[in-house]
Amino acid sequence: MARTDKMKLGTFVYTFGFHPASWLHPASDVNGANDFAHLLDVAKRSEAAKFDFMFMADSPAAAVGDPKALARIPTKMNRFEPLSLLSALAVTTNDLGLVATVSTSYYEPYNVARLFASIDHLSKGRVCWNVVTSDHDETGYNFNREGLDPHALRYERGNEFVDVVFGLWDSFEDGALLLDRENGIYYDKDKHHTLNHKGKHFQVRGPLNIARTPQGRPVIAQAGGSEPGMDMAARTAEIVFSLASNIDRNRAFYENVKRRMPALGRDPDDLKIMPGIVINVGETEAEAKAKVDYLIDKMHPDVGRLMLSEFLEADLRDVALDKPFPMDRLPAAPKGSRALFDELVDFVRSGRTVGELIRHYAEKHTGNGMTGTPAQIADFMEEWFETRAADGFILMFPTLPSSLDDFVRLVLPELRRRGLFREEYEGKTLRENLGLSMPVNRFAKTQEPAR
Repeated sequence: MARTDKMKLGTFVYTFGFHPASWLHPASDVNGANDFAHLLDVAKRSEAAKFDFMFMADSPAAAVGDPKALARIPTKMNRFEPLSLLSALAVTTNDLGLVATVSTSYYEPYNVARLFASIDHLSKGRVCWNVVTSDHDETGYNFNREGLDPHALRYERGNEFVDVVFGLWDSFEDGALLLDRENGIYYDKDKHHTLNHKGKHFQVRGPLNIARTPQGRPVIAQAGGSEPGMDMAARTAEIVFSLASNIDRNRAFYENVKRRMPALGRDPDDLKIMPGIVINVGETEAEAKAKVDYLIDKMHPDVGRLMLSEFLEADLRDVALDKPFPMDRLPAAPKGSRALFDELVDFVRSGRTVGELIRHYAEKHTGNGMTGTPAQIADFMEEWFETRAADGFILMFPTLPSSLDDFVRLVLPELRRRGLFREEYEGKTLRENLGLSMPVNRFAKTQEPAR
């Protein structure tokens, strides 16, 4: 059955772009990592295009690894704390949703609830929390841990963490603020609630000292393809960030997550599956491919070697670039995409050198999605959307703002011509623009969810 809704789109933001060599591109602002004007410019361009949101990817730690390679990759090594950035963007933009990553492993629920509620008020209802449990050892080193907690423990803590935050966001019911100057009553005490949570990981009395937000509560985003991740998404998420490696695999993921929701009392339409795709667009295929080649040529071999080492979880610093890849360095299973891992194994077995493998991996990793003409990219996106492999896309532009500009100039008109993407925002809040229902306050006596 043909869809009647519109495709959702978000801009994925690493400071200079998704490609590790993006900061070397002549159209980039080399000072952008510490210049708010650069990120505001990206936000304004995304808002002018009527995108749903801007997604600030984050890790609360600098990367660890080969110092020579890391000195050539500014993404993790120099960037704004995301909630500080969102606070500034909240008062300098008007319609664009604002998404920030905050880990349940290194914060307290009360702080997260208060921070996001505050930004939701500042933005008049446009903020979203991307819930993660963290997946890099370097983060734990800064938070009194020797690396990551076990996977199961992170998700157990994460689920309780989100439950507590939701409870705190319900502290004030809708309409609790009476603002009655004549009788001197600011709020209705019967619509103000103490949580009194006592669980395995958290003890939080509450209540939260800020009124219910314009969206009822901020929108929730989440990523993760594991069983615990899919369970968490079906129970709590409203945006799910998946990896667009294969349409059939993503369609199965889409169906898997959404079919879990009715048993949890949720409408599957209240969850938007949005794969992350890298877009390289040109007037011709050759022009689009040249953009990919340009950035790969700019990428230093040490950077490519580090990227490949992280994917294979193998130290390749001592391996010569002009020699065949040593088969004993291949792991039994990949850290990330199985399909990409199998492709790299086939490439290695063909006798290619380490340098050739690095280039091949870089092209696949930083071009995961679509490289081609506007019509080809629109065809790709339309097929994923219409066959329910996706409700929209998180666009991982190789360079910012130039790749964003290319997409808006070349692809967006074609999507609109096909009736796939909006001409104007439908509402004022992120929740309204995504077509999500208002959440029910757990303490309200009688309340029906509004759509």
